[in-house]
Amino acid sequence: MHDELLYQMQHAFPLTQRPFRELADTLGSSEEAVMDAVRQLKEERIIRQTSAIFDTKRLGYKSSLVAFKVPEEKIEDAAEIINAHPGVSHNYLRNHDYNIWFTMAVAPDTALGLEKTIDILKERSGAEDAIILPTLKMFKIKVQMDTTGKRAKKEKVHKAAHKEIDLTPEHIEVIKALQKDIDIVAEPFADITEVLGITHEKLFEIATELKESGVMRRFATILNHRKAGFGANAMSVWSVPEEKGEEIGRQLAEFSAVSHCYLRPRYPNWPYNLFAMVHAKTQEECDTLIKEMAQETGLKEYGKLYSTREFKKQRLVYFDDAFGAWEESAKC
Repeated sequence: MHDELLYQMQHAFPLTQRPFRELADTLGSSEEAVMDAVRQLKEERIIRQTSAIFDTKRLGYKSSLVAFKVPEEKIEDAAEIINAHPGVSHNYLRNHDYNIWFTMAVAPDTALGLEKTIDILKERSGAEDAIILPTLKMFKIKVQMDTTGKRAKKEKVHKAAHKEIDLTPEHIEVIKALQKDIDIVAEPFADITEVLGITHEKLFEIATELKESGVMRRFATILNHRKAGFGANAMSVWSVPEEKGEEIGRQLAEFSAVSHCYLRPRYPNWPYNLFAMVHAKTQEECDTLIKEMAQETGLKEYGKLYSTREFKKQRLVYFDDAFGAWEESAKC
């Protein structure tokens, strides 16, 4: 049951008053058995978190992938300095001259801005060089590991049309509540409804608005990939002719093992403009998949950056006072 349960929870966790009962009905099990299984998977650290996943850009945050070239003797201190920023959600050591790769976001009301913040981190960390790689075009963002082993190698990627939305204070309060990891209890949303003074029906109505507007990508479970058996992940980087960027980006996004696929800028010191994150159980499987991707697209110039160490991986906490506090400290 565990494999299918994990797959279902990654796809879409039910936004209902008794979500574990709904999962149990789907799996032909009992509510208590499902909750026991989830508790065990959390204790084993296979499940990281079950919460809402929001679109950083649609919430008004500015973000980018960033690569620093840090001398080996400064890596530990640099990682600690970078991790201290609340807008850094992912930070990895990778096998490249540009060795520290992290995602960076700044709040809508930032006084410093994205590039100035990165400049400060670069100076404080002792990085010799930096590359700023914002998203120019997103083809896919879907972190869903095939825990069942039954998933097809290819999948169609559909881009949903989104409704416009003006975020109200009530929306913001729901976002702040839904971004937290749920408790493994029969009614995990009851605390939220009590604190916000609304019914379950109203909570899920607002959540549906956020999803239909694209502000919330989905409510789902995030796995610890290595603990779940996916021991290798490669950031494959590709040099693609500008006129073929969108066509090939869509091609690579169709590979089920690809969780993220973006078009990004290229620079004289960085020739790659298409990025595709590939996940597999072994490095050999990753290599094979990337070779297939190269053969299918006809691309010759590409690279594979494997993560050798995880410095930080957590969900970004939106509307957090820590952003303002960090900027105040940066003025000192």
